[in-house]
Amino acid sequence: MAKVKVGVIGGSGLGDALGAGLGGRTVKIDTPFGPPSDAIVEATWGDIDVAFLNRHGPGHVFAPSRVNYRANIYALKAVGCTHVIASGAVGSLREHIRPRDLVVPDQVIDKTTQRQGTFFDDTPAVHVEFASPFCPVLRKHLLDCADAVTTPVHDGGTYVCMEGPAFSTRSESEMHRAWGGDLIGMTAMPEAKLAREAELAYALVCLASDYDCWRPPPAELDRHELLKEIIANLHQATEHAIALIRAAVARFERIAAVPSPAHSALELAIWTDRKHIAASVKKRYGVLLDKYLKG
Repeated sequence: MAKVKVGVIGGSGLGDALGAGLGGRTVKIDTPFGPPSDAIVEATWGDIDVAFLNRHGPGHVFAPSRVNYRANIYALKAVGCTHVIASGAVGSLREHIRPRDLVVPDQVIDKTTQRQGTFFDDTPAVHVEFASPFCPVLRKHLLDCADAVTTPVHDGGTYVCMEGPAFSTRSESEMHRAWGGDLIGMTAMPEAKLAREAELAYALVCLASDYDCWRPPPAELDRHELLKEIIANLHQATEHAIALIRAAVARFERIAAVPSPAHSALELAIWTDRKHIAASVKKRYGVLLDKYLKG
């Protein structure tokens, strides 16, 4: 079996729940982009090494726009991850994606404006292919493991990533539906794009917590009851997501030797002439560019 290490990024709900029962050893990583959201917990599930990171920090202290996505992805790369399975709560924009369902999306619309969207904000100029934002190999593997859960796991969907932290207006929600959006969330970007720049095979498991505001809630529910229902949906979806991710890791030998397009994402993406890339720049980017800028 090819040497792999799977990073697991826990989002809303799943972050604290999965981290609490993981065990393993805690590793603190310094990155050129500042500190990650939390220390990484390294463990072994079956024969597979895993590295868990809580996206929002312990106790959910970082709002989506304040998550240090660059540091998080760099830290997973630095500890040797080859693949990343991330999770995140979403609102459903489609009737058939019901609260408590899971979705493995295949597309993204990025509406964020306040986040550092690339590692390469200076020399060198790097342009990765991103037509398919999620690794097709890892996506298929997650879907092939859907038998491990009793809830529907939907194949594909477009994730609209909004800035937040406020939720959508009714008109915005209807607009996202008109765009072809199937899910609305706040964390897939720039996380997926940074994973591509780091040559990590990345896929996302989305936990549907509600129908967003395009579909009015039952009139008999006041806002307190509605929040309780959404939290209950998220808790149930979290249990299913943990089961799916654990099954995917347990069966990882099925795809361990299958190359992902992400693993060579920078091969043709570095446009700057190598002789114009200073040694200090090579040192700064470290594990991101070592493979291409040695010597």
